[in-house]
Amino acid sequence: MRAKSVTSQLRVLVAGGGIGGNAVALQLLRSGIRATVVERAAVPRPGGQAVDLRGPSCEVAERMGMMPGIRDYRLDERGMKYVDDAGREILRMPAELFEGKGAVAEIEITRGDLNQVLLNLLSAEGGVDYRYGEWITALEQDDAGIDVTFASGTIERFDIVIGADGLHSATRRMVFGPEEQFATYLGGYMSFCTLPRPEDLEPHWFTMHSLVGATGLGMRPDADPGTCKALVVIRAEANPALRRDVEAQQQFIRERLAGGGWESARIAAAMADAPDFYFDELARIDMPSWVRGRVVLLGDAGYCGSPLTGQGTAMALVGAYVLAGEIAADTADPKGGLARYEEVLRPFVKTAQQLQPGGLNAMTPKSRFGIRAGHLVSKLMMSKAMRPVMMRMLSKTESYDIPDYSGVTVA
Repeated sequence: MRAKSVTSQLRVLVAGGGIGGNAVALQLLRSGIRATVVERAAVPRPGGQAVDLRGPSCEVAERMGMMPGIRDYRLDERGMKYVDDAGREILRMPAELFEGKGAVAEIEITRGDLNQVLLNLLSAEGGVDYRYGEWITALEQDDAGIDVTFASGTIERFDIVIGADGLHSATRRMVFGPEEQFATYLGGYMSFCTLPRPEDLEPHWFTMHSLVGATGLGMRPDADPGTCKALVVIRAEANPALRRDVEAQQQFIRERLAGGGWESARIAAAMADAPDFYFDELARIDMPSWVRGRVVLLGDAGYCGSPLTGQGTAMALVGAYVLAGEIAADTADPKGGLARYEEVLRPFVKTAQQLQPGGLNAMTPKSRFGIRAGHLVSKLMMSKAMRPVMMRMLSKTESYDIPDYSGVTVA
């Protein structure tokens, strides 16, 4: 899938070099539109928790020619199991039980590796103006375009600005208003990090453990057999003081894991030395519109559903594919393309943002009784009688009809 020659004079700026930002830049380039991508980090961010591809996101990845690269990085993850305080198995849920549509999907890959697949494709295509260590500090738009001021001090003019800069999007704040207008706190926090794999951790299985006090933790396979990814989920009242304070975040986690059994102590001790420690609140972003003039939001910046939905990667990839396709369909009418993107994608996002039954409460029971009840519910879900019901719930986004932009040429 080689890029067409750049045939459009349209100038598009993408804020954010994550999965959504890189995917939309790739599709724009293939349509004959050169994009500039600015990424605040100095280099691509490696590692990260495993993300999944399922249903519509698999179809989009196939159309974009991503699957060969994804297969190179794909994790060999075969299902999920739950253990008690001593690490003894309570139940096991193979991925094939729900045809790859459950907690462990048909395709699992770390976020950093999926992003690298996109970066490799961008590099092979050539022609993208990629700027690391750069970000937007101001935007001024008029009927004909947008003047963008960068952190480096330069000012450039673009026809479209795409905000793909995540849950705490600076683009959204500058153009649409404060985050508080659009964010709903979902009752807790999630943290990830990489650590050496314990010798007794079963390969290929995502292992979970519930602690009394509304805290869950897990370990899952990594691309490197010598390491694993640790996951901590905490149900708690919102605490604004935790934002951007890594020391306070790690102390909060250590307090919640204290005396928790299984691998709690190992995870608590490893956080400080982890190369990719991540911590953030679980929140949903709801906006009346993702478009204002010539500025448009993509992925978590416009419609984050939180990791609780399991659809974040799908929304970023499908959103990028639709946005690039609608922009390319009529480059003489950028605003019209952005409006069509919102109209076409809204039904998918509305479904994808829905939380799984029970939400965070089901993931993090407070008491021993609640933990045991959760395990019983999981066993019931796996029963032959309940499997058809679960399959319908897990397939909620698969009826979305992804538009076909293969015949789109730059107008």
